[in-house]
Amino acid sequence: MPDIYANITEADGAMLERLAGVLELRAADGQQREMLESYTAELGLAPGARVLEIGCGTGAVSRFLVTLENVGEVVGIDPCDLFIERARELATDERLNFVIGDGAALEFDDGAFDAVVCHTTLCHVPACERVLSEAHRVLRQGGKLAAFDGDYATTTVALHPGDPLQVCADGAIAALVHDPWLVRRLIALIRNAGFEECRLRGFAYTQTEDADYMLTLVERGADAHVSGGRLSAAEAEERKREARARVAAGTFFGHIAYASAIARRA
Repeated sequence: MPDIYANITEADGAMLERLAGVLELRAADGQQREMLESYTAELGLAPGARVLEIGCGTGAVSRFLVTLENVGEVVGIDPCDLFIERARELATDERLNFVIGDGAALEFDDGAFDAVVCHTTLCHVPACERVLSEAHRVLRQGGKLAAFDGDYATTTVALHPGDPLQVCADGAIAALVHDPWLVRRLIALIRNAGFEECRLRGFAYTQTEDADYMLTLVERGADAHVSGGRLSAAEAEERKREARARVAAGTFFGHIAYASAIARRA
């Protein structure tokens, strides 16, 4: 199954609305916010810093970035018209700007930014080396790159071998992530793009009773299997009910490992 985000401009309106809702749901998650706060604290921005977020979606991360100390402007770029429209609607700070565009072919001058952020973006981009090369180009000398992504090959909701819910998690990753192994090559990719002082740090994300985001993965994976003919509609609904029942009973477990990489343009 192809990654829907990798072909986001071809998605229908209903799918885009669903994805937009999930992006905002994830951004409101406390653990996700803690990871974002933790790795962006390493940027060390100078006063008036200009920050670019590549793959901004509905702008949730950009809305956080503009609150960081010393930030003068945040520009968010995404190829999806609906996401950019939603980002503009939700923006309340005049220092936020959102534009439609391709992260692999940025229409910005060389050295235009002090920092570039790719938050769960690179795993969705075929040949993401081009995005990293463009990030390097638009950064000033000494500018910082922050790349954060899931090690989605670790995604699990299984309580035991053969757990039927794991099929749904696997289906979601297959449908939503182009390269679930990307994080394991991230430092090498960043160095090859010309960056130095690359540092990788890992995070553990786990949901049990409060499992809204992981439930969306189970549900989207079940739906993907129905579309692909691997589950019947009745089987998919049964697995969704099982996931919700586990949450209610306090037996649900969902986990994804994440990692951040901070690097500097020489």
